[in-house]
Amino acid sequence: MKRILLKIAYDGTNFHGWQKQEGVRSVQGEIEQAVVRAFKMPCNLFASGRTDAGVHAYEQVAHFDIDDVVPTTKIKVVLNRILPPDIQILSAKRVADDFHARFNAKKKTYVYKILLGKRNVFQANRMAFVEKVDIEKMKECSLLLQGKHNFRAFCSSSTSSKDFVRTVHEIKIKKSHNRLDIEVTGNGFLMNMVRILVGTMVDYSLGKIDKEDIIKAFENKDRSLTGRTMPPQGLYLKKVFY
Repeated sequence: MKRILLKIAYDGTNFHGWQKQEGVRSVQGEIEQAVVRAFKMPCNLFASGRTDAGVHAYEQVAHFDIDDVVPTTKIKVVLNRILPPDIQILSAKRVADDFHARFNAKKKTYVYKILLGKRNVFQANRMAFVEKVDIEKMKECSLLLQGKHNFRAFCSSSTSSKDFVRTVHEIKIKKSHNRLDIEVTGNGFLMNMVRILVGTMVDYSLGKIDKEDIIKAFENKDRSLTGRTMPPQGLYLKKVFY
């Protein structure tokens, strides 16, 4: 047996997230079924992390084990012939037998896309819509969110995590015409964390929350003091670093 690393792009619109679930469509499930169909071997796929329903990926990373007789050079081509058009294998390569897509990851970058102004029906599954923001205030807020903190106030109440300490290394906010791209890089993220960080920056820029709210949110681990949870359609996993 050998271990294969896949880099995967997908449009999350019609998936119930990455993780395989009974009776619903998932990215993991589609790829595992494609491997079984192509190579007549069972497949257990392990990703760098889960993405929720509606969330997209420019470059998700996952690994699985397969028999040595399968040529590594054929895996990408064969799987792309079988997979549906909303999943693409970007690359497939052999890695060390002890490599793990999740546990070896050092940091990740997500990008959140916002269209400023009126809602555009043709972008409804690709980005979020906000009428207006104050970019400079968003940047001011981003500085408060960077660093090593307990992010309990910035994640879903239904998270199963026990450890809420994470490090946000960098937040970049880029505006091009009426589109806003917010890149968040960190050593790991809690459930809905990126969407809440972005929502906090948006609400801070609109004067709905202030610096003291954020400071108290970190101190008291109080979700009510942070911003809205942005919709999943605007979120993309951009890069996983090892």
